[in-house]
Amino acid sequence: MVNRNAGKRLFVLMAVLLLQWVFAGVLTAAEPEKIVQSGAILTVAESKRLIGKAVAQMPIVKNALANGMVIIIKGTTNAYVADEITGQKASHAAYVTGRIEPEKGGKLLPKVKAVNHIILEKGKVVDIPLADAAKKLKAGDVVIKGANALDYKKKLAAVNILDPSGGTTGITMPFIVARKVHLVIPVGLEKLVAGDLVDLTLKMREPMESLPVPSGLSSAPFPGHILPSLWLLTGEIVTELEAIKLLTGAPAFQSSAGGISGAEGSVWLVFRGTKDQVTKALSLVHSIQGEPPYTQ
Repeated sequence: MVNRNAGKRLFVLMAVLLLQWVFAGVLTAAEPEKIVQSGAILTVAESKRLIGKAVAQMPIVKNALANGMVIIIKGTTNAYVADEITGQKASHAAYVTGRIEPEKGGKLLPKVKAVNHIILEKGKVVDIPLADAAKKLKAGDVVIKGANALDYKKKLAAVNILDPSGGTTGITMPFIVARKVHLVIPVGLEKLVAGDLVDLTLKMREPMESLPVPSGLSSAPFPGHILPSLWLLTGEIVTELEAIKLLTGAPAFQSSAGGISGAEGSVWLVFRGTKDQVTKALSLVHSIQGEPPYTQ
């Protein structure tokens, strides 16, 4: 009985001490870190640079660079991806294949020697044709391919198809799907389309008469293909939003778009998070602002 009473008194004493410490502020629950926000306007070229930096840091890309194969298919955004992954900068004009340009008053690309698609095996560039590289793909490897259209809500992208054989998409997609290869799709928010991308893809495949194709579609049309069809892509979509989150930890969203004086096609991003995350995001965007336009 004596020991039982002593135990009760000890319990009461400890409870009183704990209450005193709580009221004195010695023991307090950890307060959640305050969430702050900031933002930035990024031009199209700045967005491409940001996305390129993010793709190079993706865990699946780094793993494939160390242990397997990475294919970087030529394209305007992938020119920046190639810069960041290989560290070797070629003229961005060398990465252009099919392209969309203004009907009038467009700036001509400089005449440069085209580069091949970038094929890396265990981090080293190898000189083999894309079709041969595709046949060597295995699970866990990575193919990086840009897009012409983006349905962000459904995480779908699509590319314009004029070549009846499907171009680079036709060469690689069967192997990507059959062998469970990662498809990374770097695509800026400038490529957002109005409407459901599945519905748009079906519309673009309707066999109806078309008037002459706009000359701004620079790839020469093939017989029976006046306007391009769309090929849907599903994979790891990387826009400016994913890039900010991957590189700084700060969640981001787009608040508006467009501008003048060189900001045509730009996006206004807002990032929210801890002060450390938002500070990192600000530092990151400041480091890429001033990226020159793709063509000057």
